[in-house]
Amino acid sequence: MSEPFLSSDDYDERAHQLYNDGQYDHVIETLREGLGLYPHAVELHVGMGYARLAREEYLWARRAFEEAVGLDPEHEDALAGLGEVLLKFGERAGAVACFERILALGFRDDHDLMLQVGRALFREAALDQARRFFEVAITGHPDSAEAAACVGYAAHRLTDEGGALYWLRRALELDAGHAEARIYLANLLYDRGEYEAALFHLERTQPADHFDGLAIWRLVELKKSVYRLPDDDPELVPWHHRLDELAGDAAPEDLLLAEIEAMGPDGQLRDPRQLELFGTLLTELQGMKARSGPGDVHRVSMPGGATYVGTWTPQSGRAARSSSTWRRPRTAGARRPASRFPRRTRRASSGGARTRGCYESCIKRNGWGGWWRMVEVWGGCPADVTTSPNLPQPPPTSRTPPTSSVSCRVSV
Repeated sequence: MSEPFLSSDDYDERAHQLYNDGQYDHVIETLREGLGLYPHAVELHVGMGYARLAREEYLWARRAFEEAVGLDPEHEDALAGLGEVLLKFGERAGAVACFERILALGFRDDHDLMLQVGRALFREAALDQARRFFEVAITGHPDSAEAAACVGYAAHRLTDEGGALYWLRRALELDAGHAEARIYLANLLYDRGEYEAALFHLERTQPADHFDGLAIWRLVELKKSVYRLPDDDPELVPWHHRLDELAGDAAPEDLLLAEIEAMGPDGQLRDPRQLELFGTLLTELQGMKARSGPGDVHRVSMPGGATYVGTWTPQSGRAARSSSTWRRPRTAGARRPASRFPRRTRRASSGGARTRGCYESCIKRNGWGGWWRMVEVWGGCPADVTTSPNLPQPPPTSRTPPTSSVSCRVSV
């Protein structure tokens, strides 16, 4: 029996199913076959662009999106995809022009599209523009917890701490189960020295909600301090298991790529003391530190007075990068309905989020968290010598400082 005739919509539907399953190779094969029969099908070119973008094949993605825009200059998904690719090539003016065109076409009320554009700008550090699109989303959809959280993330990165606190709390008012916003807010409160408030929010999360070890370690240490729990208390076991999962899921190539992503235009790695962003907004959680050679010698002073001298023990970390959304095609002559394709987040394990699975980051992160102080370094960068003067002090109650065995579990 011969194979049934497939229309361009059939190819598009089949490709969408494969895309949602993460089978990008098969997506490209399907779309290539469809384009061989329907070279002017805009939706197939758009799908090819997002499949290439998910595979980080930016040059091929750009070609696909440009062909789609050439066929339909008012196709909002093609414009969004092209703008995202242009950001990857550093062509910010061209990207913003694509995004402005989407607004001019009347898609201001498209919640998913505004968030997609905002996230693309956020990942490339175009923070003012990112916040603008997030605010467009929350203006059109004031009951959207995700939009409120995104405004909070952008506000924090723009050093608007008051705005960040307001919008993160607003997101939790709208959706108490929004784990990413709650974890971010808890970290922000912790850094402000509001430990009870931070613990309040961290206790309302589950181990599976976390894709970064920093918040987990803060939760563990606060629980041990406030409730006087021993290291092996059953209440802490699930959290230690989650840390084991995060630390064990490491890939050297992810560590390398993340360090490249964290590098600024001047070749320097960005400030590692900034709070991590969770979920698909994660872009620079890995390698955000001044580099030091593998043989450098460092000295760490513990709260009890003990001092340890030695080198870092390198261990692989992992990275998560957000992939773009390929949304449902429009019907002819009608605006595209709400996307049925959820935002995909790929993690080394699907983001969200990246972990820094190495001893060096464990020591530094806990130094920034206030558990110990780095007092001297040989052969490293002076920025690594001391902790930030604005970091919080540990809670006034006693705590058990992490030992070398803790370093084996931590991944931040």
